[in-house]
Amino acid sequence: MMADTPAWIADQTRNLLAQRGHAWLLTGPAGLGQYALALALVKAWLCEQPQADGACGQCGSCHAIDVRTHADLCVLMPETWMLELGWPLSEKAQADLDDKKRKPSKEIRIEAMRDAVDFSQRTSARGRGKAVLVYPAEDMNAFTANALLKTLEEPPGDVRFVLASEAAHQLLPTIRSRCLVHTMVWPDASSSLAWLGAQGLDTAQAAIALRAQGGRPQAALHWAQSGQDIAHWAALPQALARGDLQAVRDWTPQQVLGAQQQLCHDLMALAVNGQPRFFNAKDLRSGTSLGVLSQWAKSLQAHRRTMDHPFNRGLFVEALVAEAHTVLTQTGV
Repeated sequence: MMADTPAWIADQTRNLLAQRGHAWLLTGPAGLGQYALALALVKAWLCEQPQADGACGQCGSCHAIDVRTHADLCVLMPETWMLELGWPLSEKAQADLDDKKRKPSKEIRIEAMRDAVDFSQRTSARGRGKAVLVYPAEDMNAFTANALLKTLEEPPGDVRFVLASEAAHQLLPTIRSRCLVHTMVWPDASSSLAWLGAQGLDTAQAAIALRAQGGRPQAALHWAQSGQDIAHWAALPQALARGDLQAVRDWTPQQVLGAQQQLCHDLMALAVNGQPRFFNAKDLRSGTSLGVLSQWAKSLQAHRRTMDHPFNRGLFVEALVAEAHTVLTQTGV
């Protein structure tokens, strides 16, 4: 196991490697490390010198995965994720993008799954079997999911699958039933803060980021590295109540919408005598109408469904802030 692997991922890798099964489904909220655990598993499966706690990290197989060239590993992701994480596309897909015939797909295409089916039927190149990694598994369209199901029903003898999902309820029940399901472990705060510190965040930044992302360390790291103003997170509820656009002037619409959904969640929790998850209770003043907050939550979810439309960024953010101002004024924040 690599030295920089988070402790909670290393523990889960060790536990899963001790069990047998040709297909795993890793489930849990985003930001808990599904992709990292899936990659650790396939590296260990294909490693030339595997250890009880995972891959050696030194052999030719481990190196081939690190540089994205392993002949016995097939990675199925939306093309947007493939490009972000450095995995190569098929020659045809890359040519289509280079020629600007289309944009990178945000779902796992049936063409990629057909390539994976062909891959699963070939002989192992390095003699350690083959592995298929699917992430995020919920991004398969209906045709892709059905093609995967057929392969899971009659798997070739030397191929193993790991599906990593942040919304496993969206998968076909028949796919879920053919996998061993592992629910991601939620690391404790001390382990998360220690890991965030090792990634370069100071103590205060790590604590704020972890809180802002509901205790999910990898989501916290991504959030902290996204350019948002960590120091002013606590002041965001009051800024939105004032309708202060300057508080989110450098944020993307997705970031503004996500923060508002988190704020709405916490206010609804307070309204039923629960505990906030993303903000400290002292930063929220609740004289809340649960009905108003429920309507706001529905409106925010509707905005989420239309995020890919080519809206004017500035006007969209202005509309979001104006809506928040109206709601938060009514609730007394």
